[in-house]
Amino acid sequence: MSSTPAHDSANPDLLSIMPATARRVIEVGCSSGALAREYKKRNPQSHYVGIEIEAEFRALAARHCDRVEIVDIETVADADFAPRFEADCWVFGDSLEHLRDPWRVLRNIRSGLPAQGCVALCVPNAQHWSVQARLCAGLFRYEEAGLLDRTHLRWFTRITLLETVRACGFRVDEMHSRIFDEPNKDRCLPHLRSLARALGVDAEQAVQDALPLQYVLRIVPEGPTAAATPTP
Repeated sequence: MSSTPAHDSANPDLLSIMPATARRVIEVGCSSGALAREYKKRNPQSHYVGIEIEAEFRALAARHCDRVEIVDIETVADADFAPRFEADCWVFGDSLEHLRDPWRVLRNIRSGLPAQGCVALCVPNAQHWSVQARLCAGLFRYEEAGLLDRTHLRWFTRITLLETVRACGFRVDEMHSRIFDEPNKDRCLPHLRSLARALGVDAEQAVQDALPLQYVLRIVPEGPTAAATPTP
């Protein structure tokens, strides 16, 4: 993960899919600890660990987390992963896309996760109508925050996110779309529908997949880990 400004507000949709009775929670990219603060109100008995790559966030997160580790989780060896990080709930709130190899991290989590454990995720949607519109205009420019955050390393659509979940040995237990009222959306959607028809794909599904800004989902272990998507 790379530097991203700290935020002090919790994602209510992500909070809602975290199990209310988790014993040990690990949040990757905990920032200021805002999500830990809200979760501990619901489940004060939980042991909440925040993982951050930015050392300056330690003091902020420590106000709400039981422990804060400043570490690049991708530098932890596969053999050391499960012994070092014990949890029955992992959380990635807009952080999975900052990893160089999210497939490896999810596989390592899967290998040490108890049968009743879960991973809660909030992931930006690369198929969002505004991204498609910018590509059409040749205006794919990195920004300080949002869908085109310059620190994003990986990009997911609904389809490729579900493929990643399956490839890493999980199944979706619950999934929601975060859709907001945005200007210019209604002007763009009919053209996306026409493009989908021209490509021979489901036009209505293409429009529905262009609406969410983010996907929020809870995934749980299922079967042996499959061969994961290779990284470039």
